[in-house]
Amino acid sequence: MQKLLDTFKALSDETRLRILKLLEHGELCVCDVVAALDMIQPKVSFHLAV
Repeated sequence: MQKLLDTFKALSDETRLRILKLLEHGELCVCDVVAALDMIQPKVSFHLAV
């Protein structure tokens, strides 16, 4: 049950949902996600690590 709660908590973040939307059509490298979201690389990497 805790794993399910953690998953939904991670998905409740707007940035992570935006990343998922980008990835629904296929794989992207971090640099592509950074460019698409106009964010800095460390912040994108943080969200991907969750």
